[in-house]
Amino acid sequence: MHRLDVVIVGGGIGGSALAANLATAGLEVLLLERETSFVDRIRGEWITPWGTAECQRLGIHQVLLDAGANQVQRLIAYDEIVSPADAESATLRYAEALPDLPLPLCVEHVVMQNALLAHAEARGAQVCRGVEDLRVTAGAAPHVSYRQAGESREVAARLVVGADGRTSAVRRQLGLALAEDPIDHLMSGLLVDHADDWPSDLVALGKIGDVSYFVFPQGGGRVRAYVDYDIARRGRYSGAAGARRLLAAFDHPSLPEGRALAAGVPAGPCRAFPSQDASVDTPCVEGAVLIGDAAGYSDPIWGQGLSSTFRDVRIVRDLLLSEPAWNAATLAPYVKERRERSRRLRWETRYATQLYGRFDPDAVAARTRAFGRMAESQDFQGYLVAGMAGPESAPDAVFTQDYFDALFGP
Repeated sequence: MHRLDVVIVGGGIGGSALAANLATAGLEVLLLERETSFVDRIRGEWITPWGTAECQRLGIHQVLLDAGANQVQRLIAYDEIVSPADAESATLRYAEALPDLPLPLCVEHVVMQNALLAHAEARGAQVCRGVEDLRVTAGAAPHVSYRQAGESREVAARLVVGADGRTSAVRRQLGLALAEDPIDHLMSGLLVDHADDWPSDLVALGKIGDVSYFVFPQGGGRVRAYVDYDIARRGRYSGAAGARRLLAAFDHPSLPEGRALAAGVPAGPCRAFPSQDASVDTPCVEGAVLIGDAAGYSDPIWGQGLSSTFRDVRIVRDLLLSEPAWNAATLAPYVKERRERSRRLRWETRYATQLYGRFDPDAVAARTRAFGRMAESQDFQGYLVAGMAGPESAPDAVFTQDYFDALFGP
């Protein structure tokens, strides 16, 4: 049986980024991907400034730009509780607010997958698509068996990496438990074409009635639009007319540019997905490790998932390249850092959910108080800082119940 350095299961964003980096360093890498062509998953298209910095460290920032990633310059929180003029007066300009970090990026998930997979192959990783019946065995002698094009194959490796997403087969086969939070709100997303009047440098988010909205421009009149809403209203954007109902939600006086979206043309499926956090306490066993969503994921309401995946890749890469012999202890710093990062991200999404994923009258009053306190004092802007500059950038106190109560309480 041929023995490689690393077998990576999952040729998506995290798996391809890691494969490219390890192959560039001279390791023999096999990348296994189930899909023969990628499809629109309706999420994972926003890279925060701290995530873009991780892309630079991984040498893939220019790869994404060359693939058409759109650099965003500013954010406006148009909202029902402020006038459009007041929202615009509080515009966040990323270059001014975060001069030491690169601009955030918006790029279609499939475009990113294709670009990074091609990059991994160009760097020397062996890529195998259309993989079926995959079986992973960890331990002192890790190996993977699978079928491809009707042929059974088996390969040994020094390490197996599970990068196969939220429903990870590798995670299940390794017996690693995924702890999922309850689901009480949903997000629906849609790719929109011909939204030419939406400014290509502007990200917007806010709340309008019984939905919250998030707008991520990809350039050339293409925009990814999301709405978040109570799970009791499940199905409101499904069916043949679901896409049109979603676009109509953006046609509101609180959102001056919303008509550009309402008049747009659906360019892909309109689908709902759960807005929740999930984590694996120890995403590593002897001979195998999980990265990206396979190792747990943060609620997409706060858009930290891609950035966190890129950090996973960078830390695992650095640890593997720093040690000639690998074992579970080699990856212990990754497990420790990711556990704390996941804890902080869970707090961040709790803040975002209270602001944008709660729709009862008490929640409206609480978010009004919170926005007033954030406007009055930088002491209450910690979760915003963490979302842009990274979870480690905010004071420890931000990730506590006392801080939460001080922000939202009476």
